[in-house]
Amino acid sequence: MKEMIVEKATEMFLKYGFKSVTMDDIASEMGISKKTIYQHFCNKNDLVEATTLNLFDTISCGVDGIREMGKNSIEEIFIIRNFMMQHLNNETASPFYQLQKFFPKIFSCLRQKQFQKMHGCMHENLVKGIDSGLFRADINVEFVSRIYFTGLTGIKDNDIFPAEMFVISDLTKQFLEYHLRGIVTPKGLEILETLLDEKSFKLM
Repeated sequence: MKEMIVEKATEMFLKYGFKSVTMDDIASEMGISKKTIYQHFCNKNDLVEATTLNLFDTISCGVDGIREMGKNSIEEIFIIRNFMMQHLNNETASPFYQLQKFFPKIFSCLRQKQFQKMHGCMHENLVKGIDSGLFRADINVEFVSRIYFTGLTGIKDNDIFPAEMFVISDLTKQFLEYHLRGIVTPKGLEILETLLDEKSFKLM
């Protein structure tokens, strides 16, 4: 039951927002009493924390699986991006904006875990790309891996990229192409443009 609650809460939080969804909403959606939820979680804060950590762990495992596929660095980034968008149900910026505003401690913890994971993955991706001649050898790997995280999280800032003006899937698509075009070699550019044209790698 605890896992079922986390699963349903995650689905609803991503769709409607961490602040917008109440414990009553979750209980009603699941057809259970609110008391049942409180048997597993002391309060909403505990439930929000459980859902964000569970979501992070699930996505981390998925990303690790993709990295083990042996794809080239450019293709790997495409696959990871599409996997994340599908797993997050093409979430808007709003849920995480609410998380940051109303659950700042949980948001801060999640952001730190995201940075550690993404920084490590991107660092390895860049080194692999340089070694295979797809990324320029003169790039500063430490800088690029950090600026990638900053940009990818920055486009979810609702104050800078308001939801009524931007669609998050379009933003991530544009940012990914922007990032790659800045670091690829001529060889890498050929692969990038080929992937952009192939339906199987079309960014959602």
